[in-house]
Amino acid sequence: MSKVKENDTVKVHYTGKLTNGQIFDSSLQREPLEVALGQGQLIPGFEKGLIDMAVNEKKTITIAKEEAYGEVNESLFQKISKSQLPEDLKPEVGMGLVGSNADGQQQQFRVAKVEADDIILDGNHPLAGQDLVFDLEVVEIL
Repeated sequence: MSKVKENDTVKVHYTGKLTNGQIFDSSLQREPLEVALGQGQLIPGFEKGLIDMAVNEKKTITIAKEEAYGEVNESLFQKISKSQLPEDLKPEVGMGLVGSNADGQQQQFRVAKVEADDIILDGNHPLAGQDLVFDLEVVEIL
């Protein structure tokens, strides 16, 4: 029976959870994720967890934040004036916003704090700083 190895393309079902059990993503209600390993498409710990799994094998892995989205990077927080926001936008903590840099590249932000005249935006991935748990099932090795 063949097993997943580096640079294989695989189809995998997964459920991603925080260490407290809260589910943040799952493929169970849709088609399995098809991904080519070794292309940087997955967080490192997810990819490592698939290596040596066989088709129809299921397992649960815990991925340390360093092998997931890393530590929270304080330099990715920035304060902006509420006057820079559209007039009809009422910022709330946790709200997602998209901003553009000087080059016109878009970046995702989350509102981390709302102050009287300013808001603090967080440019970190929402799962940064967290260890993650994944239930994996290899559906197919292509």
